[in-house]
Amino acid sequence: MKGTGIRGDSHVRIHEVDAWDTGEIVALYRAGGWWDEARDSPEEIPALIRGSLAFVVATDTSTGKAVGMGRVISDGISDGYIQDLVVLPEYRGKGVGSAMVRALIGACRRKGIRWLALIAEPGSDRFYGDLGFAMDEGDVPMRYCGDLTDDPGQ
Repeated sequence: MKGTGIRGDSHVRIHEVDAWDTGEIVALYRAGGWWDEARDSPEEIPALIRGSLAFVVATDTSTGKAVGMGRVISDGISDGYIQDLVVLPEYRGKGVGSAMVRALIGACRRKGIRWLALIAEPGSDRFYGDLGFAMDEGDVPMRYCGDLTDDPGQ
């Protein structure tokens, strides 16, 4: 498996992957606070990775352990969205997240994506701003709060 190193830290590598250990990915989702035992299923992780335009994993080369992940979802033609960027707490502030974002941007460039966005956690605007992202004052991020299991014909 080939990966790129973090500037100034030869112990972390970023890998663009199409598969990864499900348990490690679930642990990262839990670390991000995004895993819901009632809703999420580990069996869906392989399809989630394959269905992403790009999926990166950061590993500690001394242990082989996944310490971060991120992905881009896209139509594969024009638009992409960075999703699920997470770094384990003990690896934060060391350039891991920035390296993963740069790897995802690079993947989008190589695949011809012309528009890239994300919805960031409060307080992370400087982190993303330093990587070239800016607030899009003309848009309001929204999320559907209805039940997607409802019959739309009713």
